[in-house]
Amino acid sequence: MATLNKIMVIGNLGGDPEMRYTPQGTPVTSFSVAVNRFYTDPNGERQKETQWFRVSAWRQLAEQCNQYLAKGRKAYVEGSFRGRSWQGADGQTRYTNEIIADRVVFLDRAGEAGPERGEAPFDDEIVDPDKLPF
Repeated sequence: MATLNKIMVIGNLGGDPEMRYTPQGTPVTSFSVAVNRFYTDPNGERQKETQWFRVSAWRQLAEQCNQYLAKGRKAYVEGSFRGRSWQGADGQTRYTNEIIADRVVFLDRAGEAGPERGEAPFDDEIVDPDKLPF
């Protein structure tokens, strides 16, 4: 039986990407993406729920993400979902979930800046389906 682990999100970066290198010299870039969901509550009020995703990109994709992405920029991220755990300094086991990116599409047009520093890292606009990369 076949299996599948794939996740696709479109959202805005919550901060500037952080690139580092493994001891073997492999580049890895980490960043977070905020994805908004809008809905109407039982009282008829429009509500916004924000889900945050941690993303890791490796090798050439890591270098491109570090070069072209910045806080507030809109991106499409496609990859696999991975959970991992580690021991904290206090001895407690910590858990996190992340997207290991296979593909990142920069959705802002060239020269188009994201929100100014200090503004929210996402906006209320609805993505135009004609601009989706799939």
